[in-house]
Amino acid sequence: MNIKTKILQSIFLLQALLFSFCSVAQTDWLIDNSSYTAKLIESGDRLELSNGLVKRVIKISPNAATISLDNLYSGESFLRGVKPEAEITIDGVNYEVGGLKGQPNYAFLKKEWIADLSNNSTAMQFSGYEILDTEMPFEWAKIRYGDHNAPWPPKGIHLRLDFDLPETNQLLLSGSPLPSDLGRKTIYETNFNSLDKGWTRYESTSHARSSFENEGKLGEIYTLQNSSVYVERKIDQSTRIIEATFNTGTDQAEEFGPGISLVWADKTIKFYLRPGDNSYDDGIPMFGLWDGEKHIQAAGGRSKQGISTAWSLRFRITDEAVFCEAKPKKGDWLTIGELPAFSTSPMSVRIGKTNGSGEGKDDKELGELVRLQVVDFALYGDIDTTIVPKLQPGDLTVSVHYELYDGIPVFGKWISVKNSSGKTINIGDFTSEIIAAVEYESLVEMRENTVFHEPNIHVETDFAFSSMTARDANSHVVKWLPDPEYSSQVNYLRQTPALLKVSPEFGPDQDLKSGDEFTSFRTFVLPHDSYERERQGLALRKMYKTLAPWTTENPLMMHARFADWEGVKNAIDQASEVGFEMVILTFGSGFNIEDDSDEYLAEMKRYADYAKGKGVEIGGYSLFASRSIGAETDVVMPEGKRPTFGNSPCIGSDWGQEYFQKLYNFYEKSGFTLLEHDGSYPGDICISEDHPGHKGLADSRWNQYQVISDFYKWSRGKGIYLNIPDYYFMTGGSKIAMGYREVNWSLPRNEQLIHARQNIFDGTWEKTSTMGWMFVPLTEYQGGGAAATIEPLNEHLAHYEMMIASNLGAGVQACYRGPRLYDTEETKMMVKKRVEWYKKHRAVLEGDIIHLKRANGIDLDYWLNVNPSGEEKGMLAVYNPTDHEITKKITVPLYYAGLSDKTKITGSDGSVKELTLNREYEVEVEVIVPANGDAWVIFQ
Repeated sequence: MNIKTKILQSIFLLQALLFSFCSVAQTDWLIDNSSYTAKLIESGDRLELSNGLVKRVIKISPNAATISLDNLYSGESFLRGVKPEAEITIDGVNYEVGGLKGQPNYAFLKKEWIADLSNNSTAMQFSGYEILDTEMPFEWAKIRYGDHNAPWPPKGIHLRLDFDLPETNQLLLSGSPLPSDLGRKTIYETNFNSLDKGWTRYESTSHARSSFENEGKLGEIYTLQNSSVYVERKIDQSTRIIEATFNTGTDQAEEFGPGISLVWADKTIKFYLRPGDNSYDDGIPMFGLWDGEKHIQAAGGRSKQGISTAWSLRFRITDEAVFCEAKPKKGDWLTIGELPAFSTSPMSVRIGKTNGSGEGKDDKELGELVRLQVVDFALYGDIDTTIVPKLQPGDLTVSVHYELYDGIPVFGKWISVKNSSGKTINIGDFTSEIIAAVEYESLVEMRENTVFHEPNIHVETDFAFSSMTARDANSHVVKWLPDPEYSSQVNYLRQTPALLKVSPEFGPDQDLKSGDEFTSFRTFVLPHDSYERERQGLALRKMYKTLAPWTTENPLMMHARFADWEGVKNAIDQASEVGFEMVILTFGSGFNIEDDSDEYLAEMKRYADYAKGKGVEIGGYSLFASRSIGAETDVVMPEGKRPTFGNSPCIGSDWGQEYFQKLYNFYEKSGFTLLEHDGSYPGDICISEDHPGHKGLADSRWNQYQVISDFYKWSRGKGIYLNIPDYYFMTGGSKIAMGYREVNWSLPRNEQLIHARQNIFDGTWEKTSTMGWMFVPLTEYQGGGAAATIEPLNEHLAHYEMMIASNLGAGVQACYRGPRLYDTEETKMMVKKRVEWYKKHRAVLEGDIIHLKRANGIDLDYWLNVNPSGEEKGMLAVYNPTDHEITKKITVPLYYAGLSDKTKITGSDGSVKELTLNREYEVEVEVIVPANGDAWVIFQ
């Protein structure tokens, strides 16, 4: 064992010793989690969800809000502040759902502060709760080998909190930053398709091209960076909100950044975007404010703003003060600055580029030509309580759902909306989980390449796609952001990513009819009990076994190279002979799932019936994305964007809808029980307004995902195995690629072997061995010639055997792609022998992998498979990549195998002995591994 492994093992043991003395956690849940049962404790105005591993406490008066989020196993508190339980935008109004206000410092939450927290009258108000059983999001047909004892749905407890809309007048009179048109009359608005006579244009004479209209597009400013181009108009004296939206484009101005300037006879005031830098921070976009007397270069404080999308700015005028507020394209109004109340109303307003004081002057250093856009402009009157709002309290119920599961430190969370208003409402956006978490680290400075670590919490959703890792597949929806209320953080730019917001990037933009219910995606939150990589990985793997137990199904599969009857029949016969359990009609085989003719379906039914008679399942390959169907069918991307795979049809198109109907039809009629769905939907958006499956951009991702995830869920209920090279596990996916580079299968055979074991070692930190497939190119694959090819199999028998041993020795299934699994009796007996060995030890081989030594091609590499609940509690798999025999003593950590005192070991050489574990839960074993071979040791 190397020094690093020794240190990590010592950390495991120290944790284990500490945990063993903990009054809450008597056993390590990663070894035996049977005693950790979820329950709800009701105590006064507090609801406590706990299972002995984690705890979430929700205060329900004067409104509902999470006030504690703890990992009981490690004793660590993860919450530093109180936030709303959710946010939702309904008919353009963004509502906080629950939450409490008044926390004086967001670096920590003291217990004595909690009683003094107050209700936000503009938020949705808590109205009641119900304790329920955990919900089954879809059916799981248990038809093949796997953990059939796993309960589905997972056992635990489900808490639902209900919330009503706030009183409209409370909302309007609260002074909170609300949508500009809510409860106000619109005095004037324009999107600059044209300019009416009320506008005056001012365009710098510093360059011939300086203009408020570029290439026929009104509102697109083209001018030198530090010059003035704007439009001006008089303001109605009843105006209380002055608002404009800007795209900064290529502009990198400082004081000459685009904004709103208010004009009096004797002064101007300017609120603007500074896409360039300021005297504090080079190249950091911020807000600027000229209050009539002085420049505030970092209005709202030093904080980096993402200005790659449009920002709206506004002055909100009240009798008490004037608020300078800003809102990103998809976001809430933020108060950037506050000015004293105006004694008189401004005479006019300038929209566009001016100098830093809001004047139409140019700088001495003019800079380069830049392009930017004024998107829209509007004026609104005072609050008018006579305007009848569309929705009243009682018209709809927003419910926040929490699940806590037995045996794992994981919370599930989602929201639902029930419309009882008698009208159709629109759900434009939502945030279903908000956690002000304790930061992972405190970095004072921020440089160009600074990388922040996120809090020690794993978060993922069942709205994941376009990646083989949970982190990347959820990056569009799981966001760790700076917390604007955390003013006491040490980072000068207040960029510490310590605020979790789980929200779709686009939409959902769903119209909800009266009587209907909308349900969001589910979020899963796992607060880790350790910072150590192996333990974190084990926690994730336990979560997947609990929340996606179909991933324990792990059939041995052959990828049949040809889909004609004789080729398929031979593949089925050979699979049956050697113990393989599934045949896939692979890509390029001639299989066509989109052929829905009666003749083709009848032929495929013939294939399925023959396979079933041989005790083998059969399935096929289909490519959805990564191809173009036609201009009317493909996704239409916004300008400057391209589909993930270069091309892709839109699921919402007529073709897309017909494609999925063909899939349903095929599996209902053919008898096939596997789909390898390549190029699965990667989350491409679509701006087409002609596709029947979505209205436009905002709902395009949501609607497309519902179609494909509904199909996957239906497939899980029918027992259809799903090979999908994207992270669709939580919606029914069975397996993704373990992680490899396809062209590496064109390398020389011995190099392929080392890569294979490296890929398995790396791919199983966060995935179980049953969640990832590997690859074995029996025939040439993407080049490499004879040196890279196993066929003829009998001529490369030793290599073929080691490819099988490397995969099965980790409990990993590979895609054995070729026309046959054996070509001689000797080859057949080798494959059969290895498969029989695997099935004999299947329970431990498909357990968790403890990572011991990664393959490097110059010495032994090995891992330990563990199954603490089994008779065989561990198996050490050892591989020798060299041309000479190696004898070596290996220290094997058996803590996660559930062994503590003694163990009986059986070696691949047939030797049996009993060993005593040291106090670090280790034993030392000697292995003799033949050249280019493998060995193993069983621990009981």
